[in-house]
Amino acid sequence: MSKRLDRTVFGRPEDAGNVMTHDEAMQLLMQWVENPRLQLHMKQVAYLMKCWAAERLQLGERDQYRWYIAGLLHDADWEKWPDEHCARIVEELERRHQDPEIIHAIAAHGPRHFGVMPVNDMDKMLYVFDELSGLIHAYSLMRPEGYAGMEVKGVLKRFREKKFAANVSREEILEACQLAGLPLEEVIEFIIPRQARVG
Repeated sequence: MSKRLDRTVFGRPEDAGNVMTHDEAMQLLMQWVENPRLQLHMKQVAYLMKCWAAERLQLGERDQYRWYIAGLLHDADWEKWPDEHCARIVEELERRHQDPEIIHAIAAHGPRHFGVMPVNDMDKMLYVFDELSGLIHAYSLMRPEGYAGMEVKGVLKRFREKKFAANVSREEILEACQLAGLPLEEVIEFIIPRQARVG
């Protein structure tokens, strides 16, 4: 359930740097997303994006925030308009004259579904974190201690179990890591302690 976007250009060049406030973004999220589990997923991906921008790429606060917003809103239309995911949120952000790089990252977070390939770091890491974040969170829910003591090898074991979190595409996770030039194990190791801080 998704919609191919059939284009590769999003937003307007003159809107570069335009990013809604955190309050505006949260208002949009709360209006469009009622499911608390989906809200949590979006917040977790947002935090992972911000942490990667800060820790791995040494980007400044303005760019960290741009990465955060891309993560926060990437699934905003999934609950209400699954057949139009992610066209609805792309169009809404274009209507609000948001930064085209943020819009492109959202449009590219599922290339097999939306037909838009990730091209830059923001695009690639949103694609990397989206599905894998969900699998790791699902694993935390089945562990009595949650994220505490979670190890990469435990996540990899669940990753290989096709029946576990069966709706999570292992192929897309591996494709995303390959596009980003990152080993799966390294990304898992990055996600576990940071995702544990959200929610």
